[in-house]
Amino acid sequence: MNKNLAIGTGRRKTAVARVFLREGSGKIVVNGKDVKDYFATESQARLVSQALLVTSNANKYDVLITVFGGGLNGQAAACLHGMSRALTQVDPNARPALKANGYLTRDSRMVERKKYGQRGARRRFQFSKR
Repeated sequence: MNKNLAIGTGRRKTAVARVFLREGSGKIVVNGKDVKDYFATESQARLVSQALLVTSNANKYDVLITVFGGGLNGQAAACLHGMSRALTQVDPNARPALKANGYLTRDSRMVERKKYGQRGARRRFQFSKR
């Protein structure tokens, strides 16, 4: 049985990621699949592992991630946020490097809600003078 060293929760838009850090060789598993198989683009997969590269822990830990909600871009950013939080639990010295890159800050931008009497959040119905 693998022992979790740290657990981090990451969020972005409506995506929530639970990140489990374990001793290992640098394998990242997202929802039971390899990170490159789960995410559609290479940039999304690279974003997830960014926290490990910044703290130079790329081959030190295995990462198990369960993520749900939102789209793939939001999920990738949520994984990065959760991994950064987990890394600070394991190694408090990694905090300045992660903070400098902005990985510990939750990106709070959300979709604005649609208002009544309008077509969208800000889009109005077409105005007719006559």
